Amino acid sequence: MLEKHGIEVDTAESAELAIEYLGTHRPDAIFMDHMMGGMDGLQAVQAIKNNPRTATIPIMMYTSQEGELYVGQARALGAIGVLPKQVKPADVTKVLYQLNLAVERRGADPFPITAEDPHGFAPAPSHADPALREQLHDLRRTILAGFDSQGDRLLADLHTVLQEPQAQGAAARREAHPAWLPWALAAVLAGACVAFAVLYWEQGARLSLADGQLAQLKAAVPVTVQADPAPAAAPPPAPATPPAAPAAAGLRPIIQTVPFGVEPFSGARLDAMRQLFDRLIAQGFQGNVDIRSYNGRFCLVGNATEGYSLAPDDLPYVRCDVVAGAHDESGASVIRIPVVMADLMGTLRATSHDQIHVQVGSGDGSNLAAYPGISEALTAGEWNRAASANNRIEIRVR
Repeated sequence: MLEKHGIEVDTAESAELAIEYLGTHRPDAIFMDHMMGGMDGLQAVQAIKNNPRTATIPIMMYTSQEGELYVGQARALGAIGVLPKQVKPADVTKVLYQLNLAVERRGADPFPITAEDPHGFAPAPSHADPALREQLHDLRRTILAGFDSQGDRLLADLHTVLQEPQAQGAAARREAHPAWLPWALAAVLAGACVAFAVLYWEQGARLSLADGQLAQLKAAVPVTVQADPAPAAAPPPAPATPPAAPAAAGLRPIIQTVPFGVEPFSGARLDAMRQLFDRLIAQGFQGNVDIRSYNGRFCLVGNATEGYSLAPDDLPYVRCDVVAGAHDESGASVIRIPVVMADLMGTLRATSHDQIHVQVGSGDGSNLAAYPGISEALTAGEWNRAASANNRIEIRVR
C-alpha cells in the first residue's frame, strides 16, 4: 500500500533489528507492529522516543488490539495513532496526508481546486496554524456570500427589465424605459464584475502572504536542546505543588513521595503534574518532561495467599516476613500507565502541538534516604521510614 504512493519501504523482522536499523538510517515514518517476538511494539516505541536521535520520527502502531486503554498507552509512549490489522488503502492514504508524505512525494499543488470547490477557491494548507486556517475559511465564506448576494440582485434586476409584457407597444416601452437604461445596467454589471475580480485578487494575495509569513515564522523558530544536568547527591523533597518557574526545574528534580500501596500516578502527584504541564504550556516551553518511578523496599508481614501489609513500627526488623518494593513492576522497563495519566499526557502533546514530550519509566534504584544498618535492635518502623522516603516519583524538565 505504501509503495503505491511512490514511497520507498524498508522492513525489519523484529523490534531489535528495527532499533539497529535506526542507528544508521532515518526514515520519514515508522509503522510498528504490536505483538512481536522479543521486544514488543510498545517497548520499541518507548526506546525510539527515549533516543534524541530518533525521538522526532513519527510512529504509527499497527495492531489487532482494540479499546481506549491501548490507544491511550500507545499515544502516551509517543505513537501518533493506531491502525487496525484489517487496514484499508483509504486509511493508509489518510495517514500519509496527515504525515505530509503523500502531498510532498506526489508534488501536488499545495492549493488545489477540487470538485467540491466550484468557485475556484483553494482550501488553506493542512500545515497552517488552526486559528489562521479558521480565519481563512471564514474569509472564504464571506466572499462567496457576497458573490451570491450581488449576483442574485443583478439577475433579479435584469429579469424585471427583460420580462416586460409583450402587449405593450414599442413606443410605450421606449417611454417607460429610456434607451440608455440597458446600457446603464450593462455598465453596472461590468463594474460589479471588475470590483469582485479586484476583491478576489486582493484576498488571494493576502492568503498567499499570510501563508508565506507563517512558513517564515516556523522556519525562524530556533531548536535548542539542553542536557539534563546531574542531580544532587541527596536533594531534599519538593513541596506538594511544582515550583513557580518550571523552566528552572531542570536544575533539580521535582520529587513527590508515594505512600505504600498507592498508585504512583494518582492523587496529589497527578494534580502536581497537571499544574506543572499547565505552567509549561503557558510559558511556551519546548522540550522533554522525564518522569521516573522509584520503589522503596518495605518491611512487610503476611503471606502470598492473603497478601502483605506494613509491619507494625515496634516489630523487630528480623521478624519481617518479606522486604520488597511497593509495586510488583519495580524493575520493569515499561511501567503501567493508568488511563487518566495517559489521557493527561495525550492532552499535553495535543495542546503543545507536539512541542512537549513526556517520557515515563522506572528509576535506577537509587535512594534518597539511606536504609539503617541491620541489627537485633532495628525496628520495622525505622526501616519503613527510610523506605517511605525512597518510594517516590521524580520529574525532570529538560
